[in-house]
Amino acid sequence: MSARPEFQLQPPDPLQSRCQHYAALDHISLPVWIFDIDARRVHWANEAALEVWNAATLQALCARDMGQDMSPSVASRLSQYQSDFAAHNAVFNEQWTLYPAGVPVSLEVRFSGHRLEDGRMAMLCEGQRARAETPEALRSVEALLHTAAMISLYDADGRPLYRNPAARASVRRFDETLEHHLGDAAVYARLRDALAAQGSATVTLPVNTALGERWHEISARRCRDAVTGGDAWLVSELDVSALKRTEAHAKFLATHDALTGLPNRSHIVSRYAAALDDVRSAGQHAALIFMDLDHFKHVNDTLGHAAGDELLVGIAKRLLGAVRSTDLVARFGGDEFLILVRGADIHAEVDRVHRRIAATVSQPISIRGSELRVTPSIGVSLFPRDGEDLPTLLRHADLAMYSAKAKGRNGLAYYDESIGVAAHARMTLEAELRLALERSEFEVHYQPRVCAASNRIVGAEALVRWRHPVRGMVPPNDFITVCEESGLIDELGLWVFSQAARQQAAWARAGYDLVVSVNLSARQFGDGELVAKFTAAMRAASANPARMELEVTESMLLSNCDEPIRVLRAFEALGMSISLDDFGTGYSNLAYLQRFPIHTLKIDKTFIQGITSDKPLAELIVAMCRLMKLSIVAEGVETLAQQQWVVEHKIEQYQGYLFSRPLAVAAFDQLLARTVETASSAVANTPAATATAAA
Repeated sequence: MSARPEFQLQPPDPLQSRCQHYAALDHISLPVWIFDIDARRVHWANEAALEVWNAATLQALCARDMGQDMSPSVASRLSQYQSDFAAHNAVFNEQWTLYPAGVPVSLEVRFSGHRLEDGRMAMLCEGQRARAETPEALRSVEALLHTAAMISLYDADGRPLYRNPAARASVRRFDETLEHHLGDAAVYARLRDALAAQGSATVTLPVNTALGERWHEISARRCRDAVTGGDAWLVSELDVSALKRTEAHAKFLATHDALTGLPNRSHIVSRYAAALDDVRSAGQHAALIFMDLDHFKHVNDTLGHAAGDELLVGIAKRLLGAVRSTDLVARFGGDEFLILVRGADIHAEVDRVHRRIAATVSQPISIRGSELRVTPSIGVSLFPRDGEDLPTLLRHADLAMYSAKAKGRNGLAYYDESIGVAAHARMTLEAELRLALERSEFEVHYQPRVCAASNRIVGAEALVRWRHPVRGMVPPNDFITVCEESGLIDELGLWVFSQAARQQAAWARAGYDLVVSVNLSARQFGDGELVAKFTAAMRAASANPARMELEVTESMLLSNCDEPIRVLRAFEALGMSISLDDFGTGYSNLAYLQRFPIHTLKIDKTFIQGITSDKPLAELIVAMCRLMKLSIVAEGVETLAQQQWVVEHKIEQYQGYLFSRPLAVAAFDQLLARTVETASSAVANTPAATATAAA
């Protein structure tokens, strides 16, 4: 069999097919090429275009990757073209600068859409050499192409005549009018009127864009269309949405609480005041509800401030869920919240809010693995009965809230005149206390601490008294709390300590080796200079730190904060001793006795005076102190039976009315001298002393 010749079919050359397809265009003397927008390559070009592009062959030109060094603004412009070709059969006439082999070539180009064989939209480019332009003109064209500023030219009716790439990218349609771009006929009319009257205008407003609503700063001025000579508007726009968001956020932060997102104190002044004006105009009534969380400080002290913040966020959400959308909720500060309600029957509205708050706020809330439960104390002032302006209503609601706390917390109290009278009395007392400090009306009295075995005075507790010019001697229970709440305790406490230090030094010079104890307030721990101030006071008085003692209570130590430990250890380092006062009335947590530098424990008088009913507990406290090697002082000894119990249980020291009430220095000195003489006489009358004298 003879072999038959084999024939191999060659695939058609795509480039040759294109040349045949566009053969008619090849004879045009002006540069013409087709650009594949998707592929970023020239699809076909005639001979004149090859010359412009500085390409030896069509194949070499088509092989160039035009997207490799294409700027983002050019790429965006080509995408705009492609979209407008497909949607609107648009045609563009623009001046472009090409860079074949890095050499700039300026052309005036007509761009139109052209479908490729596979249906994709490409671009037919018809160019001609640009007229001789100055460097400035050429550069201005490039600047318009690449700038982020949106530059548009509209005719006198607001129809677009030209948009640079940034402006075209902003609008939704290439033929979108200025009125549709602004999205508001009234705004468009005002801009048009301003241009007619003044020739220019600048506004910042939200506009419709391809990305949705954005804030633009628009500058417009009247001009002439360089092509027709007709009236036109040159409009430049800058996107200031980010700036607006920043401004809005800053405004929000200025008027809202950063933690809970609720309106803050600053917002209250404006918004609540405006709401009260509306209530007044409508002839309605309103109530300002002031809410405070009971024992919130314990959460911060035991779990830390981060847990307290989480709790506040949770409470804020619950409050918003407990009120109507027309009720105004705000965080006043700390753990205090405000709610403004309005209505015809205002008592019924307050009752509604109170029931819902009591039901939701008091529910347990899980914070960092702990289940917490807080209760609200609420004060209410009514508009216009209790005040016709916000400051007055705030003050009265605050006073009512404190009245609710005084009645046992977790309740509601309305403001009335009696609360105002009490508040006025407190303000008067605070003012008098400030004057008392200036006028040196305070005195320090001393209650003896006695050795239980010998009945000798071994120490003294310094207790402040107020000799009022009209009321006479005022006991500390009547003014210490006000001093602590007002901050006066810092100055008063330092003064008492200074007096006690001087007295310790005076007794030491007189031959009396007494330990002088001074009570420390919880608020004084907040003074970062406390140790330095007390140290300076002892040095000024030439007092012996080893004979000075500070008395603290358990409640002062219940905190996650390390500050009390640091302060007490600093005092201990000076040689001072620390006494735990009123033990048994608080948490009686043994862990605190080990954690803090406690040297002496004072058993509260309720155990001493109730030794019949509380005998087992009192004995347990004594045994515990022995185990922990703490010195013991029994407080409030008022009867011989109580003293006998102290002696029988070998308690080192006691104090109380049985031996002496707190005394002024002169009276204390007399008592001190008598007890020393009595002790000396007792020693002299012993059998051993009599035999010695006879000998």
